[in-house]
Amino acid sequence: MTSPEFLDLPPLIGAGGTVRLPGSKSISNRVLLLAALASGTTDITGLLDSDDTRVMLAALHALGVKVEQSDAVTLVHGCGGRFPVGKADLFMGNAGTAIRPLTAALALLGGGYTLRGVPRMHERPIGDLVDALRAIGCDVEYGAQPGYPPLRIGMGLVDIAAPIRVRGDVSSQFLTALLLALPLVAGARDITIEVVGTLISRPYVDITLKLLARFGVQIEHQNWQRFIIAAGSRYVSPGRIAVEGDASSASYFLAAGVLGSLHGQGEAVRVEGVDARSIQGDVEFAHVLERLGANVEWGDGYIATRGLQTGRSQLAGGEIDCLAIPDAAMTLALTALFAASPTLLTGIGSWRVKETDRIAAMATELAKIGAHVQSGDDWLRIEPLADAHWRNASIATYDDHRMAMCFSLASFGPADIRILEPGCVSKTFPGYFLTFAAMARPVPVITIDGPTASGKGTVASHLAQALGFHYLDSGALYRATALLAQRQGIALDDEAALAELARHLPIRCEGSAVWLGPENASEAIRTEAVGQAASTLSALPAVRRALLELQHSLRRAPGLVADGRDMGTVVFPGAQLKVFLTADAHARAQRRYKQLISKGISTTIFNVLHELEQRDARDTQRSVAALKPAQDALPLNTSELDVDQTVHQVLQWWRQRS
Repeated sequence: MTSPEFLDLPPLIGAGGTVRLPGSKSISNRVLLLAALASGTTDITGLLDSDDTRVMLAALHALGVKVEQSDAVTLVHGCGGRFPVGKADLFMGNAGTAIRPLTAALALLGGGYTLRGVPRMHERPIGDLVDALRAIGCDVEYGAQPGYPPLRIGMGLVDIAAPIRVRGDVSSQFLTALLLALPLVAGARDITIEVVGTLISRPYVDITLKLLARFGVQIEHQNWQRFIIAAGSRYVSPGRIAVEGDASSASYFLAAGVLGSLHGQGEAVRVEGVDARSIQGDVEFAHVLERLGANVEWGDGYIATRGLQTGRSQLAGGEIDCLAIPDAAMTLALTALFAASPTLLTGIGSWRVKETDRIAAMATELAKIGAHVQSGDDWLRIEPLADAHWRNASIATYDDHRMAMCFSLASFGPADIRILEPGCVSKTFPGYFLTFAAMARPVPVITIDGPTASGKGTVASHLAQALGFHYLDSGALYRATALLAQRQGIALDDEAALAELARHLPIRCEGSAVWLGPENASEAIRTEAVGQAASTLSALPAVRRALLELQHSLRRAPGLVADGRDMGTVVFPGAQLKVFLTADAHARAQRRYKQLISKGISTTIFNVLHELEQRDARDTQRSVAALKPAQDALPLNTSELDVDQTVHQVLQWWRQRS
C-alpha cells in the first residue's frame, strides 16, 4: 500500500490513555544478530516489526540463518559462530544498527560479501569502523566514496594481538559493532579495544554489554575507554529473551502527557514496556522531564506523565546535557517551544550522522513554525514560542522517522501542522500516527450545515456562546471575499484573481463582528448584492481551496462551532458532532423575509422565495463541495422549532458525544 504524501494533524487540547510500546530497535537488531551467531536456538518475544528489523532479518536469511516467525515469537536457529553462506550481496536500507555490526562480523569471519543501502546510507560515515577492522588484517574495501558504504568484504588475515583502537566521538555504533563481532575470534588470549576520544551515546554501549552477558559473554570495561573480551569467549543462546519497549519512542508519549495539560484538558499518559529498570539509556528522558517540572510516575513495567508538578505553569528551560539520550533529546527540542525560558541542548554531535543531519533539519523545521533557533556542531538553542508567533507549517521529514514523530508534538501549539512523507515512521514504529491519534485529544469541532435561512448561523453562534467555543461563520469568509472583489472591480468569473484575493483575505472574526483590516464590515457583507456574489464565487474550486486553510486555522482551544454548507463534509470531516439543519422552503423564506424587512430592505415574499430556490439550486449542484449532509450528520428539521429549542437539542447531542 502506498504511503500518503502528507498527514494533517488536528490541533490538540490534551492527551490521555495507555500506550503499549513496540520493541526497541536497538535491542531487536542486536538480539537478532547475537541469536544468529550463538550456539542453540533462541525464542525472541516482543521483537520490533519495522523496516530496520526486516533489513536485518533479510540479511540473516541471505547468510543462511534459519528464522521462524509467528505473531508472538521469533525463533532463531543459531549457527554457532559462523554463517553458513560465505558469499552474499546484502541490501541494508538505511539501518545503521544492521550494517555496522554485520560489517564487523563478516569482516572478522571473512568471505565474499557486499553491503549496500539507500542513497542516504551511502552518506553515513563508516570509515572509523573500517579503519579499526583493517588495522587488524580484515579485508574491507569501499565500493565508491572512501569512508562510506557500499562495502566489499573479502578474506583477511586477522591479528588481534595488539589493542584495537576505534574512535568513540562520532558514533557509539562503531564500538558496539566491534564488541558484538570480536567474541567470534576470541581464542587463547584476551582481546582489548581502546576508545579514541570521548565515547558518545554511552548508554547504547551499555545495552550492548548487557545483551552480550545474556548470551554468555562478559566484557570488562575500564572507565568506558578500554574494553576487554576474555579469551575463549563464545556465544550461547539464553533460550528465551524478551525485547523491551522502545524507550526513544516512549519520549513522544511521555511529552504528550505533559503538553496535554496546557489547555487544562490533559489526562495521564501511561507508557507500558519500559520502567526504571530498563537497560536503555533513553529512559533517562523521563528523569529529565521530571527535573524540568513534569509530573512523572514510575511503576512496574510502565512510566506515566500527567501535566506539571504542583505550583508550575510551564516546563523549565536551561541547559540540558543530552550525551546519554541522543535520540530522545530530539523530543526536548519540541518541548522547548512550550518552556518558560530558552533551552540549550548540548552533546548532540551524533545527530549530524544519523538518518539525516538532525541538527540542521531540526533547526530548519522549527524555524518554519516560527521558532527562533541557533545551532552549532553539537548544540541547539531553542527559544520558547509565544502563541501569537506560531505559524502554520508543512514539516519535511528527510526520510527520518524521528523527525516525523517529534513534530507530531507541535500539534499542541496554536498552528496547523502537516507532516510530509509520514510513512518514514515505518523504520521503527509503523503504527505511530494511529497510536498517537488514539491518545490525542483534538480541539473539538461541532459543524452546523444546512441551506440558506435554515437557522444555522443563529444556532451556531448561540451554541458557541453556551459552550465557550470559538465561532466560524464560513459564509462570512465568502461574503468578505465578494465584498472586496466588488470594491476592487474583480469579475466574478475571474477564478485566479478571486482565489488570490481569498488567499490573503485580511479578515478577523470577533464574536458576531467581522473585521476587514481596520474596518468593521459586519453590515457591509450582509447586503443582498454581496450575498448573491458570494454564492456565485463559492462555486469556484480555487476560491474554496484558498479559504480552506483559513477555516482550518480557526480551530483553536477550547473548541469551535462552524456553520456553513460543507463544514461536515469537506472542511472538518472529522468533527465530533455534525448537524444538518433543514426546514421547508416556505418556512425559510418567511424567516429570510422578516430578516430583510427588519434591516429596512424592501422586498416581497415571492422574490425572497424565488432567490432562495435559486440559491439552493446553485449550492446543491455545484461541482465542488456541494450542499449535502455528511453521512454521519444528525438531521434536524427546524420548521416548527425556535432558536432555543434547536440549540437545546444540539446541546443534548453534544453532551452525549462528549
